[in-house]
Amino acid sequence: MTAIKTLLWSIFVPGTTAIIVPYLLLYSQFDFFRISLSQFRWLGLIPIIVGIMLYIWCAWCFTFVGKGTPAPFDPPRELVIKGPYQHSRNPIYVFVVLTLTGEAIFFGATVLVLYAAAVVTFLHLWVVLYEERGLKRRFGSPYERYCERVPRWIRGLP
Repeated sequence: MTAIKTLLWSIFVPGTTAIIVPYLLLYSQFDFFRISLSQFRWLGLIPIIVGIMLYIWCAWCFTFVGKGTPAPFDPPRELVIKGPYQHSRNPIYVFVVLTLTGEAIFFGATVLVLYAAAVVTFLHLWVVLYEERGLKRRFGSPYERYCERVPRWIRGLP
């Protein structure tokens, strides 16, 4: 049942953020400036594919290691510090940024760059102001030790 909930969450939330909204923005009147990248646009597929693979790995860890889902209303019951969580405390959000960046490159769309910047800002504030506080309350000192070892985003960034 947890795997089904993870699948449904993945379709509706990350799917909307990384597929539906970019699609709507690309085909709206907001996409007023395109950058022609010719054959270099195909390089955008690399972060998209890496991002999707990263999300699948993260969702698997939440479901089968943490015994929960990526959804805030049904979080893992155990602190997940394996897999991609050994390198980033928020690899699902890294997936979103990778995917949106890849889409912006692939489509050469400035509107997707602006959207990605807005999403990054929202996710950072969400993590700092809400998610980390809740994890400290739920998991206590094991989470604090984890925070000391593993960066919030990726190595080299605060």
